[in-house]
Amino acid sequence: MPFRDITGHQRILGLIARAAVRGSLPPSLIFAGPEGVGKRMAAVSLAQLLNCLSPIAVANSSAESLDACGVCSSCRRIARGMHPDVKVIVPEASGSIKVEQIRDAIASAGYRPFEGRRRVTIIDDADQIYGQSQDSLLKTLEEPSPASIFVLVTARPELLLQTVRSRCQRLRFGRLVPGDVAAVLVKHEYTEEDAHAAAALSDGSPGRALEEGTEAFAEARGAALHLLQSVATTEAPGARLQSALALPGAGRGKADRVALGQSLLALSSILRDLGALMSRADERSLANADLKKPLESLLRAYDGERVISAFGHVDRALDALDRNASPKIVADWLALQI
Repeated sequence: MPFRDITGHQRILGLIARAAVRGSLPPSLIFAGPEGVGKRMAAVSLAQLLNCLSPIAVANSSAESLDACGVCSSCRRIARGMHPDVKVIVPEASGSIKVEQIRDAIASAGYRPFEGRRRVTIIDDADQIYGQSQDSLLKTLEEPSPASIFVLVTARPELLLQTVRSRCQRLRFGRLVPGDVAAVLVKHEYTEEDAHAAAALSDGSPGRALEEGTEAFAEARGAALHLLQSVATTEAPGARLQSALALPGAGRGKADRVALGQSLLALSSILRDLGALMSRADERSLANADLKKPLESLLRAYDGERVISAFGHVDRALDALDRNASPKIVADWLALQI
């Protein structure tokens, strides 16, 4: 897809587009950042821009800022992985990228483009290139063909050899804000409620949210909010323990441990938002922006000290869960503390 259709990363995508149009884009690049935030998508978008038959001017931008049209034959074939001048290398079933894959890419990059303007080689999960395979890349990265560009996509750039990193310009892709993650999920036909629930627990990664689904996230977030509302104004132990039963995973067994972990992460996310609302932070920073009204209602019972204390208790509960404590005991203890 063209750069304009990618959610988030607008500043860095704009820089890449302008450099591509000016002809000042470095020939060897590393797109680094967390898993599932759109790095590979951006690399494919760059390949489209470099080879688009009818690039278009970006609205509300300078004349030198262009984007791929997304609809010409070149753009469509690049999106389908069928363009002769754009090669995408991914790890094999074993999980690694073999030296034969790298040698084939190097050989192809040495030729002039078959029909496009630039040959583009995208290596996804580039940290899975091991030893000899990385060594074979060095000369090509240092002295690439004038008509070729290499883009190494990785969430773990530190696993690349220093000699490889030194030959590439690194561009950092950060986590998306929850609102942007939710927007991506809505495009994939999730409901607004499910999208916001998953976005709050996705750690800024649409890919992670799409991989894990949204139903469990929505249930965990709803139960976490209900727990806070239930214990907000009561000190009665029996009532608090009864409220803990509504948390997914507040039972026994391995499956319950995973579910309770999601519930605790949702609880932590909501408490962070309470702190943000209390400090009058920008609403765009809220992980659960769609729950703003019920969160504001909770502020009557949760002052700054209580929010900080509850956040600490949730952190201790997560630690206990990691150390194999009983999910039911963890849930009961937490309900009595917050």
